[in-house]
Amino acid sequence: MAALADHARHTLDLQYYLMRDDASTRALLGRVDAAARRGVRVRVLLDDLNTAGADDALLCLTRHPNIELRLYNPFPAGRGSTLTRVLASIRDVRRVNQRMHNKMFVADNAIAVTGGRNLGDAYFVQSLASNFVDLDVIAAGPVVRDLSASFDRFWNSELAYPLRTLVTKDPDCAGPLAAAPPSPNGQRVVAGPQPVSSPDSPSGLPPADSPQERTSVEIPDSAFAQDLGAGRLQLAWVPATVLADAPSKIASEGDPDRSETIADDIVTLTRAARREVVLISPYFVPGKRGVALARELHARGVQLRVLTNSLAATDAPIVHIGYARYRRDMLEAGAELYELRSRLGAPRSRLGSFGSSLASLHAKALVIDRRLLLIGSMNMDPRSARLNTEIALVMRSPALAGQVVQLFEDVAASSSYRVEALADGRLRWVGQAPGAPTVEGSEPDAGVGLQWLLMLLSPFAPDELL
Repeated sequence: MAALADHARHTLDLQYYLMRDDASTRALLGRVDAAARRGVRVRVLLDDLNTAGADDALLCLTRHPNIELRLYNPFPAGRGSTLTRVLASIRDVRRVNQRMHNKMFVADNAIAVTGGRNLGDAYFVQSLASNFVDLDVIAAGPVVRDLSASFDRFWNSELAYPLRTLVTKDPDCAGPLAAAPPSPNGQRVVAGPQPVSSPDSPSGLPPADSPQERTSVEIPDSAFAQDLGAGRLQLAWVPATVLADAPSKIASEGDPDRSETIADDIVTLTRAARREVVLISPYFVPGKRGVALARELHARGVQLRVLTNSLAATDAPIVHIGYARYRRDMLEAGAELYELRSRLGAPRSRLGSFGSSLASLHAKALVIDRRLLLIGSMNMDPRSARLNTEIALVMRSPALAGQVVQLFEDVAASSSYRVEALADGRLRWVGQAPGAPTVEGSEPDAGVGLQWLLMLLSPFAPDELL
């Protein structure tokens, strides 16, 4: 992404659900600001759910006239905190419960990055506390125009509000962007624009996940950056299609028309499988429809393999209720279920090292017969299907599909539990790596208190809200 910002000549379009207040985001936005100062037109479209208290920082980000920021589906009142926002929107709960979950970074309508990744240390494996296993795809060629068209539809939507229509004050910014001196290895550490604000939130953006976070990061000169600078990108040229929800999905109040959502398209792709479906989804709530689809696939001899988070690994325990509710049904329907452990082993793939930090799955991918690959922002749960807007890229490529299957198999073998159903009604979690434990009857590595809490909340957590 930094390389795309560095080499952009005309436009940068950023569409995100979440931008954290941490070193990685500030470093990347520093590169975006530098592009604006070179004359590049920058448009930032950000969902408003996680921007409580961030108005000053967002205004400082847009102080250059070439940077325009719009907030999607905003909270118009009570902007100082999440509590005041919710209270001010209590009569509009249905609307504010639906969010723009799309993620893309597009340069010059020619090259784009899209997938499951938000902006923040944890999404770039830079957090000292916990990091996400995530997945993006770099796209070039005609398909990028389709991504840009989707961005434009959201940018021009009546739910996309220019920041200045919601916030009229003038922020006190800390001064111009400054680049730190080069580090010993020659890399620069870039700080983003920061307002003068409280010590609790030095930039005013949504706070980082842990108080023990990096104060700066170095953006390495990657092989992609070098190839981009030399004009010789090493890409696999394959047929590709964009699947994108319509902005009007949010106005549907949870009952979108088939033309507004890509959920049915994904089901259609899955049904087309002849041998194998590999699914990676951090938040997996199959519901009765998903169980029926698993049975249908099994009856046709199609192997369904699923990788999701364990309770100990997930960053959204409440969603785990919807997964656990159908876990045994999915196993009895013939599905293979793997749950990521909160501490990774030593995978053979290019996943990289997480050091001593905890891990959580955040990648979203679907592989059909090791030939068709989907990577996007959509989780396999009712919220993504009916409430949030999503986007995905579908590619027909055995080579790329094989890479994602290899990632699945490495993580399943080295860093996951395989879930099995026992005859007495209990479940068993079998550690796949040498020395990994086998646990029966209780969610592995998860506290008893958390398990009891979710058990108490389960009757009050219908699938459609998860």
